[in-house]
Amino acid sequence: MELTQRFPAGAPVAAGALLADLRAEPRGGRLGVGDERIVEFLTRFARTLLAPATARRYPELASLGFFLRKGEIARALSGLRDTENALRFPRGLVFHVPPANVDTIFVYSWALSALAGNHNVVRVSGRSAGAAEAVLDALDTALGEVSEDCAAVVRQTQRMVTYDRSDEVSSTLSAACDLRVVWGGDASVRALRQYPLAPHARDLTFPDRSSFAVLSVPGWQRASRDERERAVRGFYNDAYWFDQAACSSPRAVFWVGEPDAAAEAAARFRELLAGVLAEREHVTEPAMAVQKRVAAYGAAVDGTIDRMSFTGAGADVNGIATLELAEPAALPRQWLGAGTFAQGNVRTLAELAPIVVRKDQTVSQFGFDRVELTEFARQVAGRGVDRIVPFGSALTFSAIWDGYDLLTEFSRLVTVAT
Repeated sequence: MELTQRFPAGAPVAAGALLADLRAEPRGGRLGVGDERIVEFLTRFARTLLAPATARRYPELASLGFFLRKGEIARALSGLRDTENALRFPRGLVFHVPPANVDTIFVYSWALSALAGNHNVVRVSGRSAGAAEAVLDALDTALGEVSEDCAAVVRQTQRMVTYDRSDEVSSTLSAACDLRVVWGGDASVRALRQYPLAPHARDLTFPDRSSFAVLSVPGWQRASRDERERAVRGFYNDAYWFDQAACSSPRAVFWVGEPDAAAEAAARFRELLAGVLAEREHVTEPAMAVQKRVAAYGAAVDGTIDRMSFTGAGADVNGIATLELAEPAALPRQWLGAGTFAQGNVRTLAELAPIVVRKDQTVSQFGFDRVELTEFARQVAGRGVDRIVPFGSALTFSAIWDGYDLLTEFSRLVTVAT
């Protein structure tokens, strides 16, 4: 089977020929950690993403553009300096298998691996569209705007391909890589693990994860109108981008405080969120509306919720589905449909610690101070939760993700002793 070369664009190629190209010595010498040629390309790519027309159409790409600015790259690389006794080098060839439902995650993974000096092959889903296609266009544009030395090394060492399900191709790429990076859920991880790696190679996996939000009732009460509105807009971005399918999008909301005050604050929060949906002209597609109803009624039959309500704005009465949990421990961790939120009330953050499991990834929060959040992190340490972030930052990618320092994972150390 031949692979479609998406970036750099090229004729269909067999997996063996692709690997032969990737293994060849790059013009101008091998890549190193923080190689200036890769930095030049990524910063040009970032400027392309931040162009007003692209950023307006795909706001998530503006976040990617900021992540790849030269200053941000320098900060990320600052922790990878050689020391007197240890030198840091690329890991080698990295094979990335990203998900189709969050169609820009592959760029973060690939960019950090390239910054670490690796040769990379990325499988881009044939179902990807929209933002993913805009990314590929931006990569091609950037390739034509950098120096010839930079363009030549990128063409040779960085490949993004699409291919249909193929045991032969996946097995060939897996056997050749030094590190395999698998995103997209438990099923994807299990499917890829059937293809053996070389004895020295290993997997870096990002399986199914779930996230929830916490709001301080006293913090909400103290907040000004502007602060509340900014929080709700941030929550909207966290939850409604990618149809709430991103692993870091909140699927449950816990109000932390006295029950009566929590109920009043939650009602006001929903009113403000409905206003944001109306402002953004959000429309729940019929199929999604059915999905949300089926999920809600299923939770009611299971006894995990006491009440349900569907609210929105204008003609869209299905924009927000609220499922009142019978108890906090009953929170569903599976995707229930875009704009569907299990909701609970606890008096303190400490009450949530026992229900946290390893699958829980991101806690997005509003109204708490650092002392409270640090104590909560200590209480859940070892159980789960890898990130605690303010509303509006749940989808903001970081070089530390799922508890991994990715630049460290994408590189290796050679010790030197005399």
